[in-house]
Amino acid sequence: MVTSLPPHPLEHVLFEVKRTIVGQDVLLERMAVALLAGGHLLVEGVPGLAKTLAVKSLASAIGGQFQRVQFTPDLVPADLVGTRVYHQHTGEFETVLGPVFANLLLADEINRAPAKVQSALLEVMQEHQVTIGRETFRVPEPFLVMATENPIESEGTYPLPEAQVDRFMMKVVVDYPTQPEEHAIVDRALRPAPLIQAMLSPESLIEMRELVDTIYVDPAITDYAVRLVTATRSPGLVGLGELERYVSYGASPRASIALVLGGRALAFLRGRGYVLPQDLAELALDVLRHRVVLSYEALADEVDADAIVSRVLGVVPAPEVVLQAR
Repeated sequence: MVTSLPPHPLEHVLFEVKRTIVGQDVLLERMAVALLAGGHLLVEGVPGLAKTLAVKSLASAIGGQFQRVQFTPDLVPADLVGTRVYHQHTGEFETVLGPVFANLLLADEINRAPAKVQSALLEVMQEHQVTIGRETFRVPEPFLVMATENPIESEGTYPLPEAQVDRFMMKVVVDYPTQPEEHAIVDRALRPAPLIQAMLSPESLIEMRELVDTIYVDPAITDYAVRLVTATRSPGLVGLGELERYVSYGASPRASIALVLGGRALAFLRGRGYVLPQDLAELALDVLRHRVVLSYEALADEVDADAIVSRVLGVVPAPEVVLQAR
């Protein structure tokens, strides 16, 4: 087993993005984890926090095909995945592919489109393919959906279907910048934005994913992920019976998979050839917060998913992983 890894090109990608983005280190790191683990990312934050700019900058830095779709109430599924067009002069149908056929798809303000449009992403997010009529088309690899949503407006927004929310590997909540960071943001706004150069190719990213697949995952790490996820479904099993009334549904097995795959990607970013329990603990909030469905009692008592996941993290013991033998 390789215990440490050499510096990788993704560090240069993040450095290039930081030429435009000030702060948001956690968001950029989670974007890198999603890229390496092949997962989709949901970013939530109030307007003006550079969520869209961060995704666009990352797309420019990794090269490949990038498409942005501004989700609006009048959008229809064909606007995303494509449709069949009838040509009268030939009497034949032609398939016109939609913007999902890209390496990185930015679904901007995804909660502004109705459920039938959001559901059009279900197949492509899970299976990396789109079925139009009787034909199935593969999207280019690597394929990644990064979506943004605004949490403070309810006018003209629609809640995301649970089946779609579960397909996002992580949900990152972006907060306001600190005062020094905001000073730097204003200073950069006074001069032209630098051009982002492509530091990586899609082929290089696929090769890096193959390296991530070699990161060692101890069985105790997998057990830790499963215990964390199980505790969100039945908090009483870990001594948190008072939380049972707040949870309608816990996280699905996709959360266990996302924790382990995300832990491998984070270990790779940190230059390690093995996963540690703190890798999973660090990602747990982002992986689990959108998968815990709260009851009406939780809403009435102002208990959010982050509070429940944090309590679970505090009581589920992390394993002692001994790696010297390897």
